[in-house]
Amino acid sequence: MKISAFEARVGNLIEHQGKLWKVYKKNHVKPGKGGAFVQMEMKCVSDGTKLNERFRSEDKVEKAHVETRKMQYLYAEGENYIFMDNESFEQLNLPVDELEDQIPFLLPNTDVQINFHNESPIGVELPTSVVLEVTETEVMVKGQTVASGGKPAVLETGLKISVPQFVNVGEKVKVNTETREYIERA
Repeated sequence: MKISAFEARVGNLIEHQGKLWKVYKKNHVKPGKGGAFVQMEMKCVSDGTKLNERFRSEDKVEKAHVETRKMQYLYAEGENYIFMDNESFEQLNLPVDELEDQIPFLLPNTDVQINFHNESPIGVELPTSVVLEVTETEVMVKGQTVASGGKPAVLETGLKISVPQFVNVGEKVKVNTETREYIERA
């Protein structure tokens, strides 16, 4: 199925240059001159090579035909992350290197979608946003005016993001899993 390159998400599998690729990073770029484009970092499923590719807004990519299964992240055990199929209750171990940038969004009991190609797991698609608790951030001084910028914060999974000045330790925030940006308090 052909989709716009702008519709591809981190974790998606696409067919490009005759190979199956997993999207690891995606960045929208709107330069001052010229049209907008998407910069994608992809990893070949078969041989593990990485590729940085630039797609214009009118470019189409072939989304790979894969079987998707709803699964739930249970826990980490050594170098493996354990997931459970929501229907058959079978457990699946995925090594840490297959998850890479998705680990900071995984909390026990998080529902994810795992893609299978020829009965082999080849990728995890996270929900578009997750709710995480703030464990470290600077305290706002009483009477301090709201600055236009944010302040650094560390979330319960170790993810570091920028949050507005009014967010405090112990509060839960919604984070976009694709851009790693604060959305709102939860």
